[in-house]
Amino acid sequence: MTTSDSGKDITLRIAQNPEADELLGRSPLAALVGMLLDQQVPMEWAFTGPYTLAERMGSDDLDAGRIAAYNPDAFTELFTTKPALHRYPGSMAQRVQQLCQFLVAEYDGDASAVWRDAATGDDLLKRLNALPGFGTQKARIFLALLGKQFGVRPTGWRKAAGPYGEAGSHRSVADITGPESLAEVRAYKQEAKAAAKATKTTAKTTKTAKAAKKPGRSSPDK
Repeated sequence: MTTSDSGKDITLRIAQNPEADELLGRSPLAALVGMLLDQQVPMEWAFTGPYTLAERMGSDDLDAGRIAAYNPDAFTELFTTKPALHRYPGSMAQRVQQLCQFLVAEYDGDASAVWRDAATGDDLLKRLNALPGFGTQKARIFLALLGKQFGVRPTGWRKAAGPYGEAGSHRSVADITGPESLAEVRAYKQEAKAAAKATKTTAKTTKTAKAAKKPGRSSPDK
């Protein structure tokens, strides 16, 4: 457990595992890696990944320099060893290593430097969006997580985070503070997914109907 920019101790409940959450709270790199892994797997699985990875590397924390220099095949094996760290362990091992190589090259291996002196929310979003494996949505969610739970709040951070920065929302991992909020976030995601599927189905049906209404092409007279 570390201290946030606001002077408060950071206690997370994202992984729903005390040891994994403790690591996320004190290790900026672990938090970044957890966010990177948070796709196509349950959130708890993704954010427990950094703790499991650290254990398999024989350490109590993650080190960007060590990961960046790790033999790629051996690093992939750390992910693929059962239980696997992700649904797609091979590709995610590569992404984590690319992230760490970027941090070494651009931030001297210090993950917290990504946000430590960001002047504005837009500046921070730009920095996060530049990280390997971080698209705009993932960058906004992590920005919201930094603001809501780590006390990293440069001017305009909520606006830069988009809807994920809204107070009282239950849209993403940034809003998870325990089992109840986890259930609320999961319900929101399921509803959003169902709505997107319904919209896609409606669009497809409309397109098919329009195609059926088009008059057939007449054959030219011979």
